[in-house]
Amino acid sequence: MSVQRVGIVVHGGRPGAVAAADVVRRWCERQDVGCVAIDVWSQDEQRRDAREEVDAAGGPDLIVTLGGDGTFLRGARLAAQNDALVLGVDLGTLGFLTEVPADDVECALDTIQRGQADIETRLMLTMRASCPLQLPEGMEALLHYGRGPALPSPPVRPECAVALDWGMALNVTALNDIVLEKLARDRQVSLGVYLAGRLLASYSADAVLVATPTGSTAYSFAAGGPVISPRADAIIFTPVAPHMTFNRSVVAAPDEAVALRVLGHSGRAAVSVDGQLRGVLDPGDWIGVYAAPQRLRVVRLGPTDFYGRLRERMRLTDAPATAGTDITPMWPHTSPPPDDLAHLRLPPLPADVN
Repeated sequence: MSVQRVGIVVHGGRPGAVAAADVVRRWCERQDVGCVAIDVWSQDEQRRDAREEVDAAGGPDLIVTLGGDGTFLRGARLAAQNDALVLGVDLGTLGFLTEVPADDVECALDTIQRGQADIETRLMLTMRASCPLQLPEGMEALLHYGRGPALPSPPVRPECAVALDWGMALNVTALNDIVLEKLARDRQVSLGVYLAGRLLASYSADAVLVATPTGSTAYSFAAGGPVISPRADAIIFTPVAPHMTFNRSVVAAPDEAVALRVLGHSGRAAVSVDGQLRGVLDPGDWIGVYAAPQRLRVVRLGPTDFYGRLRERMRLTDAPATAGTDITPMWPHTSPPPDDLAHLRLPPLPADVN
């Protein structure tokens, strides 16, 4: 593809990210490509909705994020509005989303411009709700402390029908997860949880979350959920500290929605999207979380070694009983796979094998 306009999302608190942003700007100048900083705000300004942010930036077709996974999620929120590509430059510490070391950002941009980059698509989530999401008065001031202004409440999508039984479609996407959690420390949230329209169970918990495979290594993992390959299509429901015997995650098909209804005796419930508080539900309110019709398009410069990164970033160690064995980092093979394995995603032959 030929890049026409680049939007830069920068972690301003990291000098390396600021320096890498200058490299991107200079590359854009040499290539006669438009370049604009995006998702930028001051402490005294309101942040903009994703659609407003993308329109104000002139509709970039490539968004470059410079930071860690949190910065990448900021960029993904915007790219989903414009079907733009996302390139994550890794300046974080425990990231699974970012792709390119800061020293290689210029080479990565050249590869994209030549049309030689791989494009990986990721499942995202969206939702309908029984009512528009709003933040209670005074809550934004609490969120502002130390973090900057909150995102505005997600608008209703005007192109989608509003129906009594099906609620209203919200213009919001999540690459990692959508979380419903208790608002007050002394009141758990009580929810009816429905999968594919059928009641799974009523939960009393600190929180429940609906995650994508991409988000399976984030909050869901910390809550005991499974690790799922980001290449898979699935929706993961994970309860957080439930007061019940059944505390396991449930992995649903990508065409199965997860509906969460706040029960009448529950405390209020906060709705977070990719870690950002977007609204509060009262007893009787509900949200339905489902796979978004659009997928995030992520730039990859080669095959992604998800399991190698999982071992490295989670600092996985081998069982003591296996010490001294002849285990190898990759499955040992010196010949091409047979025909019945040709459709599988397998490691390449070692470079020294003819």
